[in-house]
Amino acid sequence: MADHDAETQTGRAAAIERLLVVTIDRLPAWILPAYGATWVSMPALDALAGRGVVFDGLVATGADPRQTVTDLLGGAGTPVAAAVGGPAATVVDHAAYADLVAGAEARCVEPRAAVLPADAEDRTNLARLFDAATGVVAAGRHALVWCHAASLGVAWDAPAEFRAAYIDPDDPPPPAGAAVPDLAVTADTDPDLVVGLRHVFAGQLTLLDRRLAPLLEAAGAGWTILVAGTRGMPLGLHGRLGPGPLAPYGELVRLPAILVDGRGRMAAQRFGGLATPADIGATLLDLAGARGTPADPGHARSLAGLFAHGSATPRDRVVVTTAEGVAVRTPAWQCVLPTAAPRPRLFAMPDDFFERCDVADRCPEVVEELGPLAEAAAAGDLARAWTAGLSPAAAGAD
Repeated sequence: MADHDAETQTGRAAAIERLLVVTIDRLPAWILPAYGATWVSMPALDALAGRGVVFDGLVATGADPRQTVTDLLGGAGTPVAAAVGGPAATVVDHAAYADLVAGAEARCVEPRAAVLPADAEDRTNLARLFDAATGVVAAGRHALVWCHAASLGVAWDAPAEFRAAYIDPDDPPPPAGAAVPDLAVTADTDPDLVVGLRHVFAGQLTLLDRRLAPLLEAAGAGWTILVAGTRGMPLGLHGRLGPGPLAPYGELVRLPAILVDGRGRMAAQRFGGLATPADIGATLLDLAGARGTPADPGHARSLAGLFAHGSATPRDRVVVTTAEGVAVRTPAWQCVLPTAAPRPRLFAMPDDFFERCDVADRCPEVVEELGPLAEAAAAGDLARAWTAGLSPAAAGAD
């Protein structure tokens, strides 16, 4: 882990007094207005971004959302909870997360499978979850409140008016029902179906934002707040729409994260460097006045210097390993090696934001450097993948 700055080494002077963490599964970065999408309405998250730091280069190191949550909370044993001190509470909507923070007062608000959109906003899964979490925060009895939402992958149950808000008069009606789709997208797939499902998902995100707003408001002055995604939702960019198997393209592993400092530092700022969820967890540990435990090269690089002196050292790469493939992301490139593919695919960053143009044939020297690192990661040699030297061309150095 990077050395602590002088302020965090003073201990409680920099400590978090109260912390609210909201993690949301199946929330991709690319569709959020804070990340450049101009057509989705999410004013509460926009306002939160105006109060804190938006992490533009956060990339998951895998596709397991429980592991990503663990990393965001400081690693195994979720040490952020202990570092903040005081009582902790968790409000989740998936039983697999109920025991993640040991000793916390836990509540599980199970999502309901839905056939049709809800007839009222307050009867949706997101409303039930966030209303419960808002009550916990408003009660003021806990130093840490963590809320996890998994229902974006369970039901798109926003009332009809939410999805209708994204339909132009000349557009075909959106697909009916509240079931989360899962389909292969090919050249034969009706583009109106893809667009319609994206509109339905956008309506679900607007519902999420509206129900999240009271929770964020309940955490008043002095609260440190983190809102982060744990896994993206493929929406047809790379042959899959829905939560089915997909190689680690950005729409799956590029995550949103907004961190608001309880002391008001770094409001309305962005950090463009590469980072992992474990880096965010290490940053929370630093802000809480705790010293983290050194970990393997892929983990635990604190970015707390952002809040002390406005700068932090970004990573030169992030290595992603999943059952469907491996990716090596540098500031200049995204190299993806799907499990069943004969060769890596290469995308220029940040220009090819949606990874639509494979330039592997035009940049063979980069493939010759990053491809073997992806292959090493696929073979289990993570140390090589994370630490092998990178040329300026592969790293994107000026």
